Amino acid sequence: MQWIALRWQPEEAPTASLADTAVASATAVAAPSIETLGWWALQFTPRVAWLDEALLLEVSACERLWGGQQALMRLMNAWNPAPGTRIQKVQGANGLIALARLRLFARGHKPPDDVPAALPLGALTAAREHLDVLERMGCRTWGDVAALPRGGLSRRFGTALREALDMAWGLRPEKHTWLTLPDVFDQKLELPALAENAHELMWSASRLLSALQIWLRARQRGVLALELEWTLDLRRFNGVNLPPYQSITVRTAEPTQDMAHLRKLMSERLALTQLGAPASWLRLRSLDTSPWAGASTSFLPEDNRKGDKLHELVERLSARLGAPQVQVPVAAADHRPEAMQRWEPALRRVLASSRAGGRPYPRLLPKGEGAKPKAASLFPPWLLREPLRLEMREGHPWYHGRLRRLVGPQRLEGGWWVDDHNEGGDPAVRDYYVAESPEAGLVWVYRERTSALPGMNEPRWFLQGIYA
Repeated sequence: MQWIALRWQPEEAPTASLADTAVASATAVAAPSIETLGWWALQFTPRVAWLDEALLLEVSACERLWGGQQALMRLMNAWNPAPGTRIQKVQGANGLIALARLRLFARGHKPPDDVPAALPLGALTAAREHLDVLERMGCRTWGDVAALPRGGLSRRFGTALREALDMAWGLRPEKHTWLTLPDVFDQKLELPALAENAHELMWSASRLLSALQIWLRARQRGVLALELEWTLDLRRFNGVNLPPYQSITVRTAEPTQDMAHLRKLMSERLALTQLGAPASWLRLRSLDTSPWAGASTSFLPEDNRKGDKLHELVERLSARLGAPQVQVPVAAADHRPEAMQRWEPALRRVLASSRAGGRPYPRLLPKGEGAKPKAASLFPPWLLREPLRLEMREGHPWYHGRLRRLVGPQRLEGGWWVDDHNEGGDPAVRDYYVAESPEAGLVWVYRERTSALPGMNEPRWFLQGIYA
């Protein structure tokens, strides 16, 4: 059996001035909670437990997968979840020996060669309350106590001390409460001071987001929706009853473990939220997650584009400006040019496509693909928002001069299923032409067919688009 004992020790900065210390304490993110540190260790081995002040990892079954114990310990340093601290770590044949060696290392003492017999009694938790009596009996090490008669030792000091010594010598299996990952992330945090604005809330929420990232990595999942809730410190304000909590919900189009993106979204949402009263507690919980496939990269450098993804930009702008202010065109099943697309809030479109398992936006065609229209398509590149009715002179439509028809007619009949009570426009019975204007160039016009529309005596001409 091979065990590793870990403890986090704050970095010492003896040369830092008082001003530097004040700035560092004001800008540093609080250390992860004990629960979060346990989640972090679960990515190395499934057998993790807290024993007193140390985190114990049993790695005999998995250290080979990490390249050996030394490589694993170096990796723990590189992936340290608590910035501004260093990891004190030692190894031992079992959990009690590893913990004892960690305590000696923290005091700057070299461990003895004869382990566990020569280990000092102060490094054994079960012996600490009996140290004075044991020292008067001449016992200084684990081996001295283990040499005492078993029956008398148990009657005098209880069974816990004898059982701990048996575990140290491998005569009894160790008993630990192994850590497990919860199915849903849900953590609360008491604020160091009352938060009165969004900036102060966001500063404390960063600690919860760091814990969320550790939980997502350990469970190999990406988050799609999460809720940030804060407890209001007042029940009434200016004579108005206040709710006990306020909250915001942050959603993403694709599963993510990117806390920088979530932090930006949360910051934008908080900036638009007015706090009813100062907040004293924060709570972050996951609402929706999905399996995390990881990032896929290509060997071709042009495929690995830098910068934000499109859906991340849309989500951030929607959070800052409001969802109705950022819109995206959506194709509609209609032959009428003015009804072939509609505009929807981009965020709604992104989330709906994500739930359906599709793309949040239409796929962008590579250069040259789909660039040539079909031969029968006469659509111009520029369509008017509303068709413009044209003036008739001497029986001909005019637009910056008399129009000369070049191509057509292209007959279109659509919209017959709509009525006056639905939003969908009017039925269209039209003949389309490509025409030439003396000043405007090529234009796309249509004539309403009088034979198909009752009550119309004279044909009406409309400008639909321009070939610019």
